Amino acid sequence: MSRIGNNPVNIPQGVDVNINENVITVKGKLGELSQTISEGITVKIEDAKIVLKRASENKIHKSQHGLCRALLNNMVEGVSKGWTKELELVGVGYRASNQGQKLDLALGYSHNIILELAPEVKVETISEKGKNPIVKLTSYDKQLVGQVAAKIRGFRKPEPYKGKGVKFVGEILRRKAGKSA
Repeated sequence: MSRIGNNPVNIPQGVDVNINENVITVKGKLGELSQTISEGITVKIEDAKIVLKRASENKIHKSQHGLCRALLNNMVEGVSKGWTKELELVGVGYRASNQGQKLDLALGYSHNIILELAPEVKVETISEKGKNPIVKLTSYDKQLVGQVAAKIRGFRKPEPYKGKGVKFVGEILRRKAGKSA
């Protein structure tokens, strides 16, 4: 039994939800998202809540039930509040700057990495003296923010000895001991 799928999704003020067969469109102050719901899942709106029901107790319907509910919840929360990911650049000489939607990263390679971001993702770089540079990504689409953050992290993953590289703020790295004398 899917416990997540049984929970209704609350619709906050200022968010419109439209159901057209198996395509659900959510519109809010930050943007508009749409998602195709899989077969066997029915979606209804009951007094400012989205309720999902599954057609049968098949394994595929159970798994899709929780997945669809989580996707809808992320969409509703994204268009009302938005999603933010913060990346920290740890290492000597690692820098980040942005001009509009172009992110310029200096990660210890012989060249700078210039990344053109989608217009839905807002980027901000924070560089304070004595602290590691931080890249802040904000958008209403959770999947897109996560994908861009993972791509940036993939340019230089944190290494386990000194922890140099691009890591998420608050991420705990497993450190290894170096050579013993």
